[in-house]
Amino acid sequence: MMDFTKDFFNLVLDFGDDWAITKVEADHRKLHVYLYIEYISDHYEDPDTLETATLYDHTELREWRHLDILQYKCYVRCKIPRVRCKDGKTKQIALGWTGKHDRHTYHFEIRVIDLLQITKNQTQTAEFMNCSFRLVNRIMHRCTERGMKRRDLSIVPFEHISIDEKSFKKGHNYITVLSHPRSGAVLNVGEKRDTASVNQLINSTFTKEQQQSINTVSMDMWKSYINSVKQKCPNAEIVHDKFHLIAYLNKSIDQVRRREVKANDVLIDSRYAILKNEENLTEKQREKFELIKAANFEVSKVWHIRENFKELFEFYNEGKEAECLFINWAQDSFMHGIREVNKVIMMFLTHSKGVINALISNLNNAMAERLNGKIQEVKLIGRGYRIFENFRSAILFFHGGLSLYPQKW
Repeated sequence: MMDFTKDFFNLVLDFGDDWAITKVEADHRKLHVYLYIEYISDHYEDPDTLETATLYDHTELREWRHLDILQYKCYVRCKIPRVRCKDGKTKQIALGWTGKHDRHTYHFEIRVIDLLQITKNQTQTAEFMNCSFRLVNRIMHRCTERGMKRRDLSIVPFEHISIDEKSFKKGHNYITVLSHPRSGAVLNVGEKRDTASVNQLINSTFTKEQQQSINTVSMDMWKSYINSVKQKCPNAEIVHDKFHLIAYLNKSIDQVRRREVKANDVLIDSRYAILKNEENLTEKQREKFELIKAANFEVSKVWHIRENFKELFEFYNEGKEAECLFINWAQDSFMHGIREVNKVIMMFLTHSKGVINALISNLNNAMAERLNGKIQEVKLIGRGYRIFENFRSAILFFHGGLSLYPQKW
């Protein structure tokens, strides 16, 4: 029976022809099963140079976590051969089924990666794998760094990139997310959003030549982002994308509504009726929207200002034409004398080149905003991240487009 058991596990273990199971033990109290394996080949190599080496001795018995067998936790046990190499050093042979410093097999690691991709939750993955959260977290970090080292950005043209912020922890704590709209992947994540941090982020992601070749950068009107792009990507045009521009106007609409609702009961519970796109309104919201739209409220005027601005994006505009349209919109809107929206208009005029570039190029941060939503999902499912390194690894693990698996597998 034992020979049959060993034959069965040798058949399914898949560690290669150089390894064989010599013994199987089970601890029914702990619900553990132990697979003892040996290196059975007579060929030995230097793990660094792959040159032929001679067997020297074996290490003490060591143990690695493997995939569970039914309700039993499975562990692989082995005395690793050590070889005498041509340089006179004694080294352990390369195992091929686990990393040099790991205490789990590649098969176990692959299953953790797959479950993380499905659950996006380290705690749940640890529960499914019947292991510690710490082990899952270590695997995620290691896979992310391995994927970042493998990624060859030299073969991808980075003519257009996006820089966006994402809230981190409570308070005014933000990280910077650098993404590539064409591939939809996060390229890197920076801990802060000040100029020095963003400069370091760009330097660690792109070579000097790549920085020179970037043509456009979509971003918000955050000063540090503008300064960093001017310093590090001197040939790039700054584009203050449509999403952020509309968001500023939406904020001014809500500010006016909050001010006017104190004297006009019809504006009570009207926030979504005003801010939503018309095609997305419910019947009840549409009734309220039509009532407000027809009234002589300032919030109605700001709504029209926003809609007029959105229309500027509906047609392709060349440089001078786009500039004229934008200036005319700003002048007409400013004449209403509504302080909340006038503050936004003045900000747009201060950054007019980036706004006009948005009208000309029609480039935007839509992909970055979708990534922002996905990052928020990771944050919510993971119940927040208190440490930046953990949050960065999670973002890149799930949305970096990285090669995460062990190279052989």
